[in-house]
Amino acid sequence: MNAPVVSESRPESRLGAYLRDRRARLDAAALGFSGSRRRTPGLRREEVAQRANISATWYTWLEQGRGGAPSADVLNRVARALMLTEVEREHLFLLALGRPPELRYRETEGVSPRLQRVLDAFEASPAMIKTLTWDVIAWNRAAAVVLADYGSLPMEERNILRRIFCDPRARALNTEWEQVARFVVAAFRADVARAGAGAAPSVNALVEELSHRSPDFVSLWAENDVRYHGDGVKHLRHPALGPIAFEYSAFAVDGRPDLGMIVYNPATPEACERVRALVAAS
Repeated sequence: MNAPVVSESRPESRLGAYLRDRRARLDAAALGFSGSRRRTPGLRREEVAQRANISATWYTWLEQGRGGAPSADVLNRVARALMLTEVEREHLFLLALGRPPELRYRETEGVSPRLQRVLDAFEASPAMIKTLTWDVIAWNRAAAVVLADYGSLPMEERNILRRIFCDPRARALNTEWEQVARFVVAAFRADVARAGAGAAPSVNALVEELSHRSPDFVSLWAENDVRYHGDGVKHLRHPALGPIAFEYSAFAVDGRPDLGMIVYNPATPEACERVRALVAAS
């Protein structure tokens, strides 16, 4: 007689199955739970609850799909108790709450060599990696030649908002500066909201600094607009290239939700050749 098929179509059933699977993969002895005979591999429910500092009853309910939706705090405790990776933690939140967890903001100083090679592959397209607080942490040669020589700038000046509002060269470079500034502030506000409380000290310090240095920033920040970065067209008045347009697109970096990549493609073949020649000559 075949064993009955257990339906996992309901979210709470999928959550319970996932928790049981992750629990079974842990090494009880390595985590200090030993001394008694075990019929099944992994930790017991009460041991996971102990590691998560929640009641065994509440954890049992989670696996059984009872007790309603857990809080984000409980899910984070369970994730730590089960030693979940970032992608596993995200999956846990999606199963339990139908949304990803709040991003864990972290200061970032650079990118992997592989990601840098992706940037470098865009020979005639300026490309960069930015953080959630819009610090530029990696760029290619085309970006250094066309947009800004980030390598020569102090670390604190490698921030897109500081350049837009506090650097006269950036204002002169952008043909439609006011439109660009409005867009940057709205997209920045959306990004820092996703960054969560962990980014608050850095964000608050930057907003306070820009508020003192730029009346334009104060006005735009007060509008409370939000936008996704998405894609569009950027028009520049470049000292060497002259008037030139770029189509820009923003991309997520898989496995690094705190980072985003922006690529500026010359809008025409003629513009592409002009950029390629300038990069080669620099």
